[in-house]
Amino acid sequence: MMHISLLSYWKPLVEIVILWFVIYHVILFFEGTRAVQVVRGIVILLVAFFVFQRLGLQALDWLLTKLFGISVIAILIIFQPEIRQGLAHIGQRHLFSVTLGEEEIDSILKEIAKFLENISRNKFGAIIAIEKNVPLNSYKETGEVVDGRISSDLMEAIFTPNNPLHDGGLIIQRGRISAAGCLFPLTQNKDLNRLFGTRHRAALGLSDETDAVIIVVSEERQDFSLVYRGRLYKDLSIEDLLAKVKDRLLIRKENE
Repeated sequence: MMHISLLSYWKPLVEIVILWFVIYHVILFFEGTRAVQVVRGIVILLVAFFVFQRLGLQALDWLLTKLFGISVIAILIIFQPEIRQGLAHIGQRHLFSVTLGEEEIDSILKEIAKFLENISRNKFGAIIAIEKNVPLNSYKETGEVVDGRISSDLMEAIFTPNNPLHDGGLIIQRGRISAAGCLFPLTQNKDLNRLFGTRHRAALGLSDETDAVIIVVSEERQDFSLVYRGRLYKDLSIEDLLAKVKDRLLIRKENE
């Protein structure tokens, strides 16, 4: 009898733990998309559903059961891009995250600072994507493998006009320049100001699908921008830009 009593006590507890584990990862799945607010609303409805069941409110229980059935179909149709993006994140996520130390980040940013000063003086454009948690290997394959030490001279040579690689993006992985001349997906945001060119649109497109920290230098206006998780920070000084880059590289995934 005691065994049966303990089983009946632990079973609901295990169900609750599993349920909240699933809900937590569903919210992470849609993190950074417009669907996250809808998911939170569904979680509230789900809690209400269990409350109504426990209280024996049959009419409300029946209503929510029908509503959930319709909601699943509606979500699949309306949020198809977000679902595709979430699945891509799951498929690309590192099994073991490789994070850069603060000293290594400072060393990288020192070279990037020299590079930005030089290309600003020479009026070059550039787009640099620094890998964070979501791997950029699929985008690396669209360019030329470099696998070189990060240096201002090498980056300046890559983005010098008439260089075959200067129109594409440069990818930094694990503290090294891994590839250049890479193609990034253009954002589908039609509200983006027409003043922003292909580099800004490519940076926003990449940030829609990854958590890369992306630096953009406009060839026409010679201004500096940071793109991260779908947000564009424009008209930054080199100091402000690098400070924002460092902050985002140091933030761990769970605290974002």
